[in-house]
Amino acid sequence: MNLTAPALLVASRAHGETAAIARLLTEEYGLVAGYVAGGRGRQLRPVMIPGNRVALELRAKSASQLPFARLELEESRGPWMTEPLPAAAITWACALTASTLPERNPYPSLYQALDGLLNAICHAPSARGWLAAMVAYEAMFLRELGYGGGKPDMDDDFPAQIEAFRALHKPIARYLLADVKSDVIAARTALGERLVRMLE
Repeated sequence: MNLTAPALLVASRAHGETAAIARLLTEEYGLVAGYVAGGRGRQLRPVMIPGNRVALELRAKSASQLPFARLELEESRGPWMTEPLPAAAITWACALTASTLPERNPYPSLYQALDGLLNAICHAPSARGWLAAMVAYEAMFLRELGYGGGKPDMDDDFPAQIEAFRALHKPIARYLLADVKSDVIAARTALGERLVRMLE
């Protein structure tokens, strides 16, 4: 696989002493993985934050080999990873995407929706400005992967948006994350707990 494309970094894990394995969502090619040399080094550490928008160059010598990835930062979500609620939302949206989508299947609507959701999380004054987008993204995720998830009936009422978010927990856990590590759904639970605190 050889490609150059805009991408959203949705996961990064350590590999060896200084490298990282990155998982990225692209509009045209879907979810792809690549080996990032020096991905844990000082220079690339700010680039390897889930949620970041990057310019991706992926190169593989053979179809069986994990491609080498070169990333250039286009937009950083790093500043919001120091704020508990935006950080929880970005972590959950990226974890859902990275752990659920099959690799190399394009989902252009999910790519566009995730990019819009991340922008909303980072630029809305509070969760009241992005929770509806989060619920819409989760419902779209269920639909795109064939599990229904009709469009949630929501308005600008924040408690109703929290209820819609709660209602999606069971289908997401049952259909999307049944065979996935429990810490992924734990990220959603942590986000839900932070949202409920806003009502207190």
